[in-house]
Amino acid sequence: MKSLWFLEDVNLFTILCPHQFKEFKDSHQFYFFKKNEFVYFEEDSADKIFLINYGKVKIGYVTEDGEEIITAILSKGEIFGEKAILGEEIRNEFAQAIDKETSICPITTNVMIDLLRENKEFSLKIYKFIGYRFKKLERRLQLLLFKDTKTRLKEFIKELSEDFGYKNVITGDIIIRQPYTQKEMATLIGTSRPTLNILLNELKEEDYLDFDRKEITLKNHRKLVN
Repeated sequence: MKSLWFLEDVNLFTILCPHQFKEFKDSHQFYFFKKNEFVYFEEDSADKIFLINYGKVKIGYVTEDGEEIITAILSKGEIFGEKAILGEEIRNEFAQAIDKETSICPITTNVMIDLLRENKEFSLKIYKFIGYRFKKLERRLQLLLFKDTKTRLKEFIKELSEDFGYKNVITGDIIIRQPYTQKEMATLIGTSRPTLNILLNELKEEDYLDFDRKEITLKNHRKLVN
C-alpha cells in the first residue's frame, strides 16, 4: 500500500539536510517557528526549499473572496516549497507552522540543485514525488469544487489508505494510522470539525469504517470503489 508520498520510506530530511554534508555543516542553520507563524507568504521570493525536522506545516492560498484553501498538511521528513527548483520565482501559496514548535531546514535553490546533481537516482525520485504531489493537489481541488462533503471525506480516506494504510490479512480490513487530527482533516476537505464528526459517525453506522484518535479502520477495502 506504499506510494511515492513516502519515497519508499525515505526520510527526505535525513538525506538532503545540508547539516549532513561536511562542506555545508558549519554554515547551516535551522529555522524555528511557533504556532501560526508563517514560513513564507504568497508573493514572497521563491529562493529556498524547506525540509521539516519536526512539527507540522500547512500549505495553502487565499482566494479573491478571502477564503483560505488548505492544500496540504506536512510533517517530519517532508519537503515543501519544492516548486522553486522547477523555476518558480514568486510563491503562489503560503506556508504556516501549526504545531506549538516547528523546526525547519532551509536549503537555497542552488544548494538543492547541487545536492540533487550528485545523486541522479535520488533526484529522479524527488521529481517523481513532485509530480505525484501536483496530481494529488489537482484531484483534491476538483473534489472541493465538484463533490459533496461526504464524497470528499470518502475520497480523502481512500487517499489516506494509499499513503498510510496497511491490510489486515485476516479480516481484509485496511488499517490507517491516523496522521491528522480531526481539525486538520476537516480543513483539508473544506468543512467544519462538527460536520466531519457527524459524517464519520454516519460512515461508522453504515459499517464503512470504524475510527478512534489513532486509527481509521476500513471494514472492507472493496468498499473503496463504491
